[in-house]
Amino acid sequence: MKFAGWLNLSPAWPHVLDQAKHLDETGWDGIYVADHFMPGGPENLAPIQECWTTLAALAASTSNARLGSLVTGNTYRHPPVLAKMAAQVDIISGGRLVLGIGAAWQENEHEAYGIEYGTVGWRLQRLEESVQIIRSLFREERTTFQGKHYQVKDAPLSPKPVQDGGPRILVGGGGEQKTLRIVAKYADEWNIWGKPELLAQKGAVLDQRCEEVGRDPKSLYRSAQAIVTVSDDPAVVERARNAPGFPSIAGGVDEIVDTLGRYAEAGVDEFIIPNFNFGRGTNDAYDRLMQDVIPQAR
Repeated sequence: MKFAGWLNLSPAWPHVLDQAKHLDETGWDGIYVADHFMPGGPENLAPIQECWTTLAALAASTSNARLGSLVTGNTYRHPPVLAKMAAQVDIISGGRLVLGIGAAWQENEHEAYGIEYGTVGWRLQRLEESVQIIRSLFREERTTFQGKHYQVKDAPLSPKPVQDGGPRILVGGGGEQKTLRIVAKYADEWNIWGKPELLAQKGAVLDQRCEEVGRDPKSLYRSAQAIVTVSDDPAVVERARNAPGFPSIAGGVDEIVDTLGRYAEAGVDEFIIPNFNFGRGTNDAYDRLMQDVIPQAR
């Protein structure tokens, strides 16, 4: 199993850059950032740096780790424009980009910036069309697409990405009726938040969706993430396990290694560890994971 870090984009740029360089230099397989313009709560003035300009800067500042969006909100950018941006970041990085994309969910961003939000079904329809357009632009000399939401006529994409066929397209989400069908039809990678039990359950549904469209389920790369707390203090572990919000795994080194093994048994190829709970000690926390946990879990 591969391991990646997910960096919070709220700290000032020098801190984000330092953390990314540290991950790149200490053996992490990937570095991911989210695509948001503001926090999701009512107090929305906290700083958040923009995803794609950040990825371009990281592409020029790192050498080894893959770089990815986790995930781009499809509603925020027209698909051919996003394809052009992604191709350029792939070029700058020397072929290390993962293009993560999802239907978009954070309503307050749409309201604040005047971006149409629509229904869940409407956003998923747009996502399905968008992924098809982007894949074609990466691979074909010209792309024509007549969809319900997007129309592209004889569109070129030049220069092409460095990676043959374009960057891996990651689709995030766990909706069993719509999202996993889109993943099975068009994605190279599937990603979701969750604990091993959820990954096993959703993964079985995804296998079924792949079979329905005649795809080998093993051809899909699968990644997952959860908040990770490594501690031998029972009180710290208990607080982490019961904290509201994101799915969380917590415990001593042996317990975390065992849990990561269950992710691997559920079919996860890459486990992504956010730094959202690390505070000012991001580099130290990632170092402990790399020294004590990951060698036993790889």
